Amino acid sequence: MRVVRRAVPFAMVLAVVLGCGDPREPAPQAAAPVTAAPATGFSVTDTAWLQLAIAMDERALKVLDLMLARTADPALKDLARRLATEHRDELARLEALHARSGGPATNPHEGHDMPGMATAQTVAALERATAGDAAYIFTTAMRAHIDQSIRLAQAEQKSGTEPAAKALAADIERSRTAQRGRLDAL
Repeated sequence: MRVVRRAVPFAMVLAVVLGCGDPREPAPQAAAPVTAAPATGFSVTDTAWLQLAIAMDERALKVLDLMLARTADPALKDLARRLATEHRDELARLEALHARSGGPATNPHEGHDMPGMATAQTVAALERATAGDAAYIFTTAMRAHIDQSIRLAQAEQKSGTEPAAKALAADIERSRTAQRGRLDAL
């Protein structure tokens, strides 16, 4: 195995921008830096993007599932249902690609609150919100998630090396752009 060095600067910037600590310091749950086997073609950037996209989708699904249970508004319920289905399908693709990458099985973003991720406070607020407040919390959280997902997908397409990861990032960018249009149309 060899360390993929040309992607490290992007991975470092990504970690700092997202508030994941100093990327030069080993993560507490990782004994060694992320590496990619030459046969797989996955770079540090690809692996970092997959891990982050998975964590973001997992958090988004909490908000989407909660909104499905909380709203009686047909337009909001339809949007939440469509987004939840799309996110579950996407999450399955992300997880399959991550497994193929050989990346660590643990989620290094567990418990982190990063841009575009619904926080525990957001989820709690949504749980106790009135209908009007719930709609505002939901649309605000989803807009942040969608916008950050687009930025990260664009960065993966620019700096990633694995064609399958870059293709999935392109699919996510297209999907999120369409999702943003549906959200803005409410």
